[in-house]
Formats: sequence, C-alpha cells, structure tokens
Amino acid sequence: MGIFQSLKSRSINSESQPPLVLHLIYRLAMGGLENGLVNLINHMPASRYRHVIVCLTDSTDFRQRITRADVDVVTIHKKSGIDWGAYSRIWKVIKRLNPTIFHTRNLPTMEYSVVAALGGVPCRVHGEHGRDVHDQYGASRKFQLFRKLLSLGIHQFITVSEDLANWFQRVIGIQRNRIHQIYNGVDMTRFYPRRGERASSLPGEFLVPGIFLIGTVGRLQTVKDQMTLVQAFLQLRQLKPETAENVRVVLVGDGPVRGDIQGLIDDEGIQSYVWLAGERQDIPELMRSLDLFVLPSEAEGISNTILEAMSSGLPIIATDVGGNSELVIDGKNGFLVPSKNPVAMAEAILKYVKNKSLLQQHGHEGRAIVEKSFSMDVMVEQYLAVYDELLAQPSNR
Repeated sequence: MGIFQSLKSRSINSESQPPLVLHLIYRLAMGGLENGLVNLINHMPASRYRHVIVCLTDSTDFRQRITRADVDVVTIHKKSGIDWGAYSRIWKVIKRLNPTIFHTRNLPTMEYSVVAALGGVPCRVHGEHGRDVHDQYGASRKFQLFRKLLSLGIHQFITVSEDLANWFQRVIGIQRNRIHQIYNGVDMTRFYPRRGERASSLPGEFLVPGIFLIGTVGRLQTVKDQMTLVQAFLQLRQLKPETAENVRVVLVGDGPVRGDIQGLIDDEGIQSYVWLAGERQDIPELMRSLDLFVLPSEAEGISNTILEAMSSGLPIIATDVGGNSELVIDGKNGFLVPSKNPVAMAEAILKYVKNKSLLQQHGHEGRAIVEKSFSMDVMVEQYLAVYDELLAQPSNR
C-alpha cells in the first residue's frame, strides 16, 4: 500500500463526484498556513469540492482538527535536500487520484506544479502565505528567478495579503489578473471576547485580581522574535516599575529559541512574571484570558493570530512588517511599532496599561473589523470563486 495506505476509496476521482482538490503542503502541523487550510476545508460545502492533503514530509496530530470524514492526508516523506523519489511519489498520487485542481502553497511545494502539469492536472493554483524562512524579505534573486520560471505552469496565484500580491506583481512579474488576494478567515465561534473568568489553566499568580495580562501566540523561532516582547516587558519595568508590578506576559508556542528566551527570563529573575506556556490545545481560552495581544515578529504574511486576537476582542500591538498594517489600523484597533524596538513596544504597552477605556475601545473595534471583513464565510466564498473560475475555462474542462 505504501503512501496510499491512508487513502479511502471514495477519494479517487469520479465524474459522479464533486471535483477533487489536491492540496500540497510541506508539513501538516500547527501553523498559520496549516490552520488556514484546515479552516477552508472544514467550512467549504462538501457538495462543491472534495479535498485531499498531501504533505511533502509528514503530518502530526494537527490533522485531527479536520472535521470532514472524507478528507485524506497522504505523507510523501521527502528526504532533506534533493529527493528525486519524492517527484515519483507525487506523480503516483496524481495518477491514482486524478485531481481536477492542484493547489500548492509556499515556495517548497511550488516546483511540484511541474509534475502536476506533466501529469495532466487541468487546473493549477499556487498560494503564498509568507516568504521563505531563508528569504524573509523576498530579496534573493535566486528565489525570485525560481518563482518566475515555475509560474509558467501555474494558472492562478492566491496571496494572503496585499503586500505579497504587490510583491508578486512588481518583483516576480506576475500579471495582476492572475493574482487573487484572499485574507484568511477567522472562526468567530471559537474566538470570541471573554464572558467570564480567565482560563483556569493559567498559573495561579496570573489569576490574581488586578493583573494585566499580555500575550502572544506563535512558534518560538527567530522570525517571530518573542525575545523583543520579553525585552519590552523589562523596559516597562524600568519605565514604570510600580505599574509593571501588576503586568504578566504569556508566550504560547514552542520552538528552537525557547532556551534563549528562558535564559533571559532566568537571568533577569522574572520567572513569576513571564510564562512559557509551550504548545497548547486551549488557545481560544487562553486568548480570551488576555487583556492585550502583541505580535513582535520580524516578518509576516498575514498573521492568523492577529485575526484570532481581534476576534477575541483584544487590542493589538504589532510590528510594522509584511501584512500587519492591513490588519492593525494604527490608533484604531491597536498600534504599529518598528520591529526589534523594545522601547517603542514598551511605550505602546504602557498606553493600554494606563488607559482601560482605550483598551476596550480598540478591542471592540478589532472585533467589528473581523465581523465585517474577515469572516470564514467571506474567505470560503473567495476561494470557491477562484476554483469555479478555473473550472469554467474551456481549456480546463
């Protein structure tokens, strides 16, 4: 059985069934791209499209978030570096399933659109959720040329931000009529404002009345730069020590820089003020427990966690990078600050700590923005429009 061991017979394409979309991603694990894909599949009407997720490497328990019983997850187990066998295994999946749409996401999967073209897949879509981790600002000429060459075999592009859409048009040279900008949607039934007490899973000292809780959610890696948030908290303690005494910081997530962050916390003796929560399954509950959400990242596409925090009724402080300025309207639902600037971040935090009415006003405004422009229904309808448009073209029938 091999790579087809997890496939259900109903996944094989048939004229009597809705068209099949093969989603190719690098790995199915906790992350913004993966969260957006699972949300899309869970909320898209089963009568319109069927789906299979193919992972170049492997998948984790995150696949359990898929609520549709007819969705398979196939793992290719690609080796690090060049793995010629991975192309063969993708080819076999294509020939077995005969998908109508081949949807790649981000640079590591883009080259397999060539395999899909050779395999006769009629519709090929590529999505960009953020630039490559090794090229956060899109400056690599090698990667630019790579994307431009591969774009010849792709019919339509989807970007999660206007920043990425403009970059694809200006730098890669893709015609704008081939680019669709679609924001991620938020599940507002999971992420909503606090209605009662804070989550009981918080450390006891974080549940004391009068505590002001700041938090962020994301993998602990250099680009997410949680270190700057901890440094901003230290700056706040210097600026207003009596005010900062009631402030606590929650860092949700795990990753390679956890040790560095823990080292700073230990060196400064602030273990009772900063909680490294690790990976969590209760993120909506923890989000509702916060008073303020901070995203200190060095680079972003469109942050799902910002949208989830807005949906939870929280004001946002975010670095002015990537698509953050498309979500955070400075002075309306939050504040934008320069990246890697703990002083500016501490000053923005202080504005909210000192002004609870501003905190509530910006939180309410953020929720209203999500309800108007970032609902799950809006996102699903826009993806359906791209897929339907492709299928309607005579050459793809």
